[in-house]
Amino acid sequence: MNGSTPHEHDLDVDIAFDFLNTRELQSGALVDRFETPADAFDWLSEHHVVHEELLDPERARASADPEGGERALIRIRRVRDALREVSHAIVERRQAAPNALSEVNRALRAREIIQLEPSEDGIHVGHRHVGDPIDDALARLAEPIVREISAGREERLRVCDSETCRWVFYDSSPTGRRRWCDMATCGNQAKARRHRARQKATSAV
Repeated sequence: MNGSTPHEHDLDVDIAFDFLNTRELQSGALVDRFETPADAFDWLSEHHVVHEELLDPERARASADPEGGERALIRIRRVRDALREVSHAIVERRQAAPNALSEVNRALRAREIIQLEPSEDGIHVGHRHVGDPIDDALARLAEPIVREISAGREERLRVCDSETCRWVFYDSSPTGRRRWCDMATCGNQAKARRHRARQKATSAV
């Protein structure tokens, strides 16, 4: 019996967080990078979450049926925002909103069904997809975060301390105490703000 599994192409957790961060703070306001179905489809293709040939029919359907395309966009945003809520709940050590958990679980169920299939030398483990390419993409994006939780590494999930950023990221530092998504940007900005505050306090004395 062949021991191969259908998970050779699992996504890296950083791609999952990139997906979550397509809704981000900019100049104090939330900006959604997925303004149109095409924006979302392009992101999925560029990050190799879905093969382009599988996205082509989705693009054609969205073009022929704008309302259907909008529904696909809403579905993508809904799962993304649910994953953001779950990540924030982990970082803040609180219960996640029940509707967010339901949304993530629904996405995961759409991934695939593992099944035994015949092969030339006997039997191998195969799979078949349950939903459409969008369902499959959303499940693949949810799985890396679920893997970290199931492996007991949820404490490595972080939200950037910068109030003007709040990106979700994975803390791979040796100490597990990283506070900013990027030391060169958010970290240095925070240090500069503290330095200015100290100077101001000193001059006021």
